[in-house]
Amino acid sequence: MNPETESRVKAEVLEQILGGADELVRNFVLIVVEKGRAGEIREIGAEFETLVAAQARVLDVELTTASVLSDADFGRIVADIEKRSGRAVQATRTVDPDLIGGIVLQAGSMRLDASVRGRLERLRQELATTRS
Repeated sequence: MNPETESRVKAEVLEQILGGADELVRNFVLIVVEKGRAGEIREIGAEFETLVAAQARVLDVELTTASVLSDADFGRIVADIEKRSGRAVQATRTVDPDLIGGIVLQAGSMRLDASVRGRLERLRQELATTRS
């Protein structure tokens, strides 16, 4: 990522690192470096993974709960999402005690908030608009 390092030097180092990699991948990475985009390689990789998942019809999901989910509960939730979406699910889980209870499901731009905090916030907004 250092702009002071010549592209040629970066390419030589990458040649050593990528020696056993697929030729197409190796050539792509070398072109990225040659074009001065080495600093963007992580973003390129992340976007590539997103495109591969979309092509394979894999749904990337983040489950956030107020407390740690057991493996069995996590498995049941993921299986239910797979059944309802008709797609394979790649899920991550996080814990946010501020949710109080319930679950927040994030899949791409879709967000389903079934948390206690979310319900309280919606109730607060509803009460505020009915008073107006």
